[in-house]
Amino acid sequence: RPHRTELYEDAPSACWPIVYSPDYNITFMGLEKLHPFDAGKWGKVINFLKEEKLIADDLIVQAREATDEDLLVVHTRRYLNKLKWSFVVATITEIPPVAFLPNFVVQRKVLKPLRTQTGGTIMAGKLAVDRGWAINVGGGFHHCSSDKGGGFCAYADITLAIKFLFERVQGVSKATIIDLDAHQGNGHERDFMDDHRVYIMDVYNRYIYPGDGFAKRAIKRKVELEWGTEDTEYLQKVHTHVEGALNEVKPDVIVYNAGTDILDGDPLGGLAISPQGIVKRDEVVFKAARSRRIPILMVTSGGYQKRTARIIADSILNLHSLGLIDKELAISGAGNPKVEQMIRDSAKDLTDLSLQ
Repeated sequence: RPHRTELYEDAPSACWPIVYSPDYNITFMGLEKLHPFDAGKWGKVINFLKEEKLIADDLIVQAREATDEDLLVVHTRRYLNKLKWSFVVATITEIPPVAFLPNFVVQRKVLKPLRTQTGGTIMAGKLAVDRGWAINVGGGFHHCSSDKGGGFCAYADITLAIKFLFERVQGVSKATIIDLDAHQGNGHERDFMDDHRVYIMDVYNRYIYPGDGFAKRAIKRKVELEWGTEDTEYLQKVHTHVEGALNEVKPDVIVYNAGTDILDGDPLGGLAISPQGIVKRDEVVFKAARSRRIPILMVTSGGYQKRTARIIADSILNLHSLGLIDKELAISGAGNPKVEQMIRDSAKDLTDLSLQ
């Protein structure tokens, strides 16, 4: 039942498929400091990328806020109505004083940023299919399902992006979620529990939130980690299982939940991965997607230390330096097999000519 949505307007071809809006950042009388989350992380990532001259403001795709109509593609009306109660939002975002604020303030200062990031993930889904890859600098709210939020996640952006693609983009009928945040992604797992079109791989610390046994039944490839897991073991497991997952089912799109809360010292993740390990992890996932020509959408998800913004930026710069993400490739429709076949054919024609 396609309805009009602005989230699917084509982005200017001069833009990188990198989605962001200054509205992502939650700044509010210091209340955001009561949660370990760095609520200005997303803007910092963009600033680092600008400093490195990778992007400029007019070259990124501006995220738009998801409307109620968009959200209802997945969420129940009952759940959206619950968010009109400040104490419900306080529980979901884990910032208790939010309970005492008038709801219009909560809507504007807390939920609007999260709705804008959710719009960004939906937009990035279509961009990924069009251009071969896309990165939403926010999003990755993997603890939220159609009727329940939690763990700082108020909207189910991963579920929404996939459902939008299934409903509105021809040729997308299978998706793989690669969830490498330190926490189990129980939101999208509950949403896709009985949906055979979605293959879920989840690598997480088995001892921390949410410990959702019911949701685990939806995971096709489950990798449970011990406290303090370090780079060597972690990267070996990620490499083995990403390859395994993509060899088992070749999807039309990959949604990569690239949480940085696996970083050593993260107060909530309990793992011990180095900054270099995170950069390498993202490289492993993008290489696997590119070598199979599968469009990939990356969202940034959890990451609760001040240094995570720099690491995300470093990872994006590394993907670019390796040619795994590229503005020119993006414009020519990389990952789009028809375009790539044309490029290969023309290269072959040139080779044939030079051999004659």
